[in-house]
Amino acid sequence: SRFPPGARDSGKMAAPMSRGSRGPEPGAAPYGNFPNYSRFHPPEGRVSLLPQGLLRSLFPAATRPLLGLDVGCNSGELSVALYQHLVGLQESDSSGKELNLLCCDIDPELIRRAQQSSPFPASIISFASLDIMDSGAREAFLSSYLERFGRSSFDIGFCMSVTMWIHLNHGDRGLLEFLALLASLCTFLLVEPQPWKCYRAAARRLRRLGRADFEHFRSLRINGDMAESVTRILTQECAMELVCSFGSTSWDRSLLLFRSTSAHPEGSDPAGASH
Repeated sequence: SRFPPGARDSGKMAAPMSRGSRGPEPGAAPYGNFPNYSRFHPPEGRVSLLPQGLLRSLFPAATRPLLGLDVGCNSGELSVALYQHLVGLQESDSSGKELNLLCCDIDPELIRRAQQSSPFPASIISFASLDIMDSGAREAFLSSYLERFGRSSFDIGFCMSVTMWIHLNHGDRGLLEFLALLASLCTFLLVEPQPWKCYRAAARRLRRLGRADFEHFRSLRINGDMAESVTRILTQECAMELVCSFGSTSWDRSLLLFRSTSAHPEGSDPAGASH
């Protein structure tokens, strides 16, 4: 049977949960919706690679709050850390004047936890359960959110360790559609693609649990160096350019920043954005 569309956000690969912990086996999270993901990959490991206050350098002339979209936010720890780091906050003292962030995940339980633990009001960081690959639900939901700000797109999107889950559950075509969607929705896009070894590990976990293999795993033609593949797709097929690679996390994941070449962001300096 077809997997539910999963921009399974929590695209984060996790190690098995500690012995004695309750809850499902982590391998039973076919969309990457691991219940204790941030324990295995703390947010500090990824935000520390990004320049603090990065948004001000990307949008030096912004006169209104920027809009951000975080796809596959899991239980929100990384979303909050990204927000604080990119806006340049030490504490949760944002007025929302610089950035409003919409965070979505396919798992309603993770979203419930994110809403409960977020130090920010929903008017600043909003968490919502959404299957990003369900076009009907997605279009209605995103357009409703954007209309609140009089906008038709986001200034920046975050796709942190999500691409593999889209790819495994929706195949090559799904990955292409997903990246094209993000490129159409966002002026800037920060992507952390999982390397191919994570695909093999995810498939092994399912087999170890006696589950059916990912429907598309053995037929994927897009494979190998996934950071290179994602870059090629976004730059050659989605009208984006690679602005910067911020290096790799300790578990070998590149952080890649792309910019749309089809429109200049409102309030940004196109010539200086990549400095």
